[in-house]
Amino acid sequence: MEQAKHQEFNLIKLTWPIFLELFLFMLMGSVDTFMISSVSDDAVSGVGAANQIIAVAILVLSVIGNGAAIVVSQYLGSKKPQEAANVTGNAITLNLAVGLILSAVLLLFGGSLLTALNVQGDILVYARMYMNIVGGGIFLQALLNALATTIRTHGFTKQTMMVSLLMNIIHVAGNYILIFGHFGLPAMGVQGAAISTVLSRLITLVFFFLLLYRIVEVRVKWTYYIHLSKKYVLQILKIGIPSAFESITYQSCQLVFTLYITYLGAEAMATRQYALNISSYIFLFSVAVSMGTSIIVGHLVGAKRPEEAYSRVFSSVKWALLVTVIMDVIVIAFRVPLFGLFTDNESIVRMGAQVILLSFFLETGRTCNLVIINSLRASGDAKFPVYMGLISMVCMSLPLGYFLVFTLDLGLAGVWLATAFDEWVRAVMMYFRWKSRAWEKHGLIQHDAETPVSPSPAAAH
Repeated sequence: MEQAKHQEFNLIKLTWPIFLELFLFMLMGSVDTFMISSVSDDAVSGVGAANQIIAVAILVLSVIGNGAAIVVSQYLGSKKPQEAANVTGNAITLNLAVGLILSAVLLLFGGSLLTALNVQGDILVYARMYMNIVGGGIFLQALLNALATTIRTHGFTKQTMMVSLLMNIIHVAGNYILIFGHFGLPAMGVQGAAISTVLSRLITLVFFFLLLYRIVEVRVKWTYYIHLSKKYVLQILKIGIPSAFESITYQSCQLVFTLYITYLGAEAMATRQYALNISSYIFLFSVAVSMGTSIIVGHLVGAKRPEEAYSRVFSSVKWALLVTVIMDVIVIAFRVPLFGLFTDNESIVRMGAQVILLSFFLETGRTCNLVIINSLRASGDAKFPVYMGLISMVCMSLPLGYFLVFTLDLGLAGVWLATAFDEWVRAVMMYFRWKSRAWEKHGLIQHDAETPVSPSPAAAH
């Protein structure tokens, strides 16, 4: 049975449901922005500022979620489903514990963090309101992360996509009812959007637990949740900590860029939020390909088949780049009417159209990074992207961004150029790292000499 499942792991079958799932997730963010924009541009800026901090919290949660997914994929590749089930139970418990801690932190210190980002006035009022509700319920996202990544790693990407579709339907319906005030309820604005977000996550969580127990080959027993294994926890953290640290470094740099933008005014803040929503659709396919490729690479590394993993990654990069360029050209062609969907402020539309032009340079570099960095992590080589990220993001892009924004007076365009520079510097570094094949010595699973892993050639295609 396991052999048959493993042979179905080709990139197209894995990627199209991930693509649709991510599309739905991003659509939910755009619908949020579109609906909240009916309140005011300040409301959009406030929610955007709060989400910058919430995004860092979600990245902290990825320490366990992403680490566990890679460990599980390598155990499945080496035909050890019992160990994979143990890792899953341990990961869910760890994620819940970290999620509860983060919920408390955001409730207690969320306002102070927003003030530190120079968020002021009405924007701060909206941001605090959103932070208290969504940030306080971040432990729900912690459990969702652990369950969704585990289910995808088993190859059931279509099922996670269906659950995500349900979450989006619930969320949009909740927004409609609570933001605008329907069915006898008061119009809650930003508060309604936040409540809708938390409720949709809570309902989806129930469905993910039901799905987990339907698809796994070896059932996750209650003892796996209660008794944490030092071996499995260390394996999760070995991958998870550097993976999350690299992502947190990136998001922290984006927070610094947010601080830069606050000095440019409320219009620049709103423009950035609208531009990020539009840009997210450009690299959507690349994210899906990177996730599908990392699942395959994890299984192949676990099965001791590095040649197939090596060629798979370069093939994935080519396809992802091709689609990214096509999407970028389409978005650039329609950039003005796209911004017009969100606002009728001509200054915001003009500024946004300018930065979307620069996305061509940013998104092509980001595409290479997404595929290769996720593959490096899946192989067990998680530390290299961290070291390179510190050099490129912290030491180069932040000072460059400051120089472009304030010294050359390029404004929001300076942030886009600095980010594009960082993406391309890291893309070149990651390309040569994968080509060097240094990642081959970082596999997590030790195979018994007497039980070699049987091949399944179809998995690499």
